[in-house]
Parts: sequence; structure tokens; C-alpha cells
Amino acid sequence: METVSNIAARLPELARERPDQIAIRCPGKAGAGGMARYDVALSYAQLDARSDAIAAGLVGYGIGRGVRTVVMVRPSPEFFLLMFALFKIGAVPVLVDPGIDKRALKQCLDEAQPAAFIGIALAHVARKLLRWAGSASKLVTVGPRLGWGGTTLAAIEAAGVGAGPQLAATDGDETAAILFTSGSTGVPKGVVYRHRHFVGQIELLRNAFGDTAGGVDLPTFPPFALFDPALGLTSIIPDMDPTRPAKADPRKLHDAIKRFGVDQLFGSPAVMKVLVDYGHQLPGVKRAMSAGAPVPPETVAKVRALLPADANFWTPYGATECLPVAVVEGRTLEATRAATEAGAGTCVGDVVAPNQVRIIAITDAPIGDWSGVQELPAGQIGEITVAGPTATDAYFNRPQATAAAKIAETLADGSTRIVHRMGDVGYFDAEGRLWFCGRKTQRLQTAAGPLYTEQVEPVFNTVAGVRRTALVGVGEAGNQRPVLCYELEPGVSDSPAIAAALRAVAAAHAHTAGIADFLPHKAFPVDIRHNAKIGREKLAVWAAGQLEKAR
Repeated sequence: METVSNIAARLPELARERPDQIAIRCPGKAGAGGMARYDVALSYAQLDARSDAIAAGLVGYGIGRGVRTVVMVRPSPEFFLLMFALFKIGAVPVLVDPGIDKRALKQCLDEAQPAAFIGIALAHVARKLLRWAGSASKLVTVGPRLGWGGTTLAAIEAAGVGAGPQLAATDGDETAAILFTSGSTGVPKGVVYRHRHFVGQIELLRNAFGDTAGGVDLPTFPPFALFDPALGLTSIIPDMDPTRPAKADPRKLHDAIKRFGVDQLFGSPAVMKVLVDYGHQLPGVKRAMSAGAPVPPETVAKVRALLPADANFWTPYGATECLPVAVVEGRTLEATRAATEAGAGTCVGDVVAPNQVRIIAITDAPIGDWSGVQELPAGQIGEITVAGPTATDAYFNRPQATAAAKIAETLADGSTRIVHRMGDVGYFDAEGRLWFCGRKTQRLQTAAGPLYTEQVEPVFNTVAGVRRTALVGVGEAGNQRPVLCYELEPGVSDSPAIAAALRAVAAAHAHTAGIADFLPHKAFPVDIRHNAKIGREKLAVWAAGQLEKAR
């Protein structure tokens, strides 16, 4: 019997096992008190049958196995139906984070060279006006089609009704999707996901968190909701703009949690801060997760205070290229908070089996083969590398980026595997826990030695009135001048007392004693989606200008 490796393969099984369980529930229109009605839902049987119909219709229209297909659809039943239909037929959805700069978005779509484009009307308008995805000849509109040709999703589905199961016999090495995310610097790269990577993620998530079918999840980052049906969970799509998590209405989040018995939720640190600032308890939530950027120790403590005593607050560590790598629970983060605020970095916990994580000597040069690697022992800071079932092996149409981030390793049996360079620096402690010290590209190379953002900024974030800080370097590598930019809490004005407190903190720690420049900034540039990834590259340019003015 032919083995199928496909993230959608579990869906027909769940449709047989629990046909009436709701797979996805979406907000719909506003109801009483401005709260969403959540009157739009798909059971597992409906999700399976309707995605089969759409899959058959897509194939009939010319979008089949291996066809790269841009998907620009808001979180809705149509989004999930489309994604599972595309996975089933072995097409290659191309997803671009809607939070990225529009100029970068055009470059991403051009790089992907899609043959098909599926989107809402607004996406098609932008496609025509901004000349996105000019290679796409197969056009599908979700909703009414205006004057750009192609067909509609409704017509696609109608054409495929009654066609029966559509699961293609994809193998693990076939390309399953190309994912462009916000990235930390520069134009985002398209991460090539193979079917085995998605299947591996499901297994690692199940192993790490003990997911069992029947739970109810509130995923505030829509792509994560795609994992829920494969795990047998019910997804409640929140009534919020996923590209602006810091603007989420906590009343609406709480309404959904209470109304549908949500027992687990996922959100970026920005969403967690929204819930923390609201301050209402989350009595039914047994597991919360936050990822995408380091979660401040204070936020961890406050989130845990909102959860039941027996609940867990997990912060998985990883990246689009490799997720999850390690996980840490909030109790451990609270226990290591003092070390973090003294300059140890952030503990990201235990490696998720069967990942193999190794720390190598820091270099900005490509490493073609593992034989050229200098592996470091516990306690020494280096670049974090990962080999495992979810470690992706290439970026689409970016050979230089692939060479910079991937290392070929020959195993004892003669086979070869790809090791992913995370682009993060960190170390293992004596207990075998992994610690994160910052992005490799954002490290400072001063005359006195290296400085790492995540070993410096938490030290200063303890100062009263300071919302967050950012360490940047001015000057050439090897002789960079360390500058600490700081942003104040709303309503707090800069004062000599705050500057003096920052200087006192700097003097109290050996690794920060050389920082002499402290610059207040009104509002840090941040990643639009996470609202926590600080644009330190932009801040460094700004800081250089400020120092030049002060000369």
C-alpha cells in the first residue's frame, strides 16, 4: 500500500471518527454588544467534503499537483477550505505574511513565480495595480469576480461537488508550500516546506504539548490554526486583525474564550500583553502558548497569574525554517528571571526530541559541510544549529541565502542531512537547557569584545518607567560603540533620574559597564505582526545620527 505524506491526510480520518465536531468557527458579523456572532462554522465532515469538492474543481481548472499558487485570503472558512484543498491535490500554496512592507511583498511574489493566484477582490485589485505575480495565469476570486478574468471559488467548488476523495499520493520530499514570513532583516525569504516537514511538525507539537483530539483552541495567528484540524482540535478564529495584534480588543478575545470553552490559546507576546493589561482571569484555559519573539519576564509572570494554578504557559522556540526547536514552561522562566535580568540571556528550555541542537563557533561566512564546523561545549556562546524532522533545507530562488543558512552533514550510514543555522546565538547551561542571547546579525563587535542584545536589554528593562530597550552599535565591526536606546512607558516623561538609573544599572554589571550612551526614543520601529521584534538596524542608523548631532 502506497504511503501518503501529507498534512491533509488526517482530515478524512477525523471526518469519519468525529464528523459532527466543529473544526473551525469564524467570527462572522457583529452581534449584541459588538461581539461577533460566530455563526460561521465547519464540522470535520463539512471541511473534508467541501475541501474535496474544491480540490477537484481546482484540478479541473488547471491548478493541480506542483502548481505554485498564491493565497491571499483573510482568516475565514474559505481560507481553510482552500488550504486543505491545495494540500490534498499536492499544489504548492504560497503564503506571504500580510504584515510585511508592500514593496517587499511584490518582490516575494515575483520570486515565487506562481502560476496561479487565489485571493479576495481587494487582493486582485492590488495584483493589477501593483503588478504582483505577473506569472500567474490561473486566477480565482474569493467572493464576487470583477473585471480581471478567471473564475470564482464558488464556481470551482460547484464544479467539483460529488467528485469524492481527492488526496494525492504525495511523498515526503515533494514541496508542500512556500512560506514568506516577516523576517528579522531585509526582504523575507521563501521557506520551502516539504510534506515531511509539516508531518514532522504535527508529531513534534503532539509530543511537546500532549495534544489530544477534542480540545478547543484560540489561535490568534491564523496559519497556526492549520495545525488544529490535523490534531483533532476545534479552532475558534478570533475577531481581530492578525496583522496588528497589539490592537486586539481583549473583550472580544474573552468573549470567544468564555462562549466556546476555549482551553488553549496561542498568541504573540503583543497579544499576551493585551490580555495582561486587561487583567481579567482566564479560568478555562489550561494551556497558553506565545512565540515569535522573546516574552518579557514580567509578561510571563502576569500571564501565569491570569491562568488557573494547574495551567501551563509555554513559549516554544524556533523559526519558520524549523519549529518547534525547544520549549520552556512559564514556571521555569520565572525561576530563571533573575539570571535573565542579570545578563544570562533568556532560557528557551529543553530541546524537543528528536531534534539535535548543537552550538557552533560564530561566523558570518557560509559553511558548506559539517566537517568545517567548530562545535562548542556547554557554557560557551555560539550560533544555534538544528537538525531534525522540521529543519527545512532551502529557500526558494535564494541560493545565497540557502548557502548561508544550511550545512550538509554526512551521517555514519553514508546518508546526508541538512543542518539549519538558526541565525541566533546562545548556549547550553549545565542542566542541558538552551539559552537565547540574540540574533547573530544584531550582535555588537566592540573593541572590548562581543555584546549580545538579549544579554544586555533585559538588564535595563528593569528600570522603572522604561518600557523596553534596544542595544545597537555605531561604527565598524570590531570597534563598534555600544548605544542603548530606550522607550518609556506611556505617560512617563524622560528625566535625569531615568538616565541616572540606566547608568547605575550599567555600572553594576561587568558586561554592560562599557555602555556610555543612552538615547530616548519615542517609539521603536517594530515588526507589524509581532509588535515585539525591534528594528534594531533602523535604530542603529538613527542612533548614529543622534550621536553625530551631539558632537
